[in-house]
Amino acid sequence: MHVDESVLWERFAQSRRAPLEPSWLEEIYSPSLSIDLRRAICEKLGMLAAKGWPIIQLLLEKHGLEPDLVMAAGLCHQPESRDWLVKQLHHDEQHDDNLQLSLVEALSCWGADVPENIVVDYLNHPAQQQRLAGLQLLIFRAYTLNDQPLLDLCEPALQDFRDPVVIAAIRLLQRRDGATIAERLSQLSKTDSQPVSEAAIRALGCIGTATSQRCLHELSQSLKDEKRRKMARQQIAQQF
Repeated sequence: MHVDESVLWERFAQSRRAPLEPSWLEEIYSPSLSIDLRRAICEKLGMLAAKGWPIIQLLLEKHGLEPDLVMAAGLCHQPESRDWLVKQLHHDEQHDDNLQLSLVEALSCWGADVPENIVVDYLNHPAQQQRLAGLQLLIFRAYTLNDQPLLDLCEPALQDFRDPVVIAAIRLLQRRDGATIAERLSQLSKTDSQPVSEAAIRALGCIGTATSQRCLHELSQSLKDEKRRKMARQQIAQQF
């Protein structure tokens, strides 16, 4: 670490006693700093909310779409920053995959306000991280959707060949108690993937409805794997 970075880190350590001035954060930011220090500066700017966004804008104009500055635009949680992020995504053909991912991750807390076509595009994106980012957007949009439309949006992730993507979709769905969702989770409990199956069984236990209990009872008798049958019985027992 350079000497000047050591001094900057020391100033950060004292920030509780002496709050950091927005103008100072603007002055010290540079793409030449270490990534950890840049992220620390951008987190502070994001936490400044309405006071931070104008400075973030200035830094974006000066240095371009640096991922840490994009992150700060999401953290400040201003309607103007949301609109800016969405505008950038509408021009995502100009950005590489990593920058696109940074943009959509920064928008995650704005999921309900993100245009549906962007959410759908990322839910159907072939790359794992982009698909996970799409699910993160969907978490904040799910409350606006009925069970079947939500399940339809999750279906590409539920059919993914990568366990982390399927499990992320299962965890999203377990927040709902609809019969259709319970039945779909029951199907996933029979999949060849042990992690996915176990996640689906636990999700049924979280739902705690008559339908999920029936599904668990059926699974406790029909699953071929003894470990899974035992897990289904445990999930039933925990609900009583």
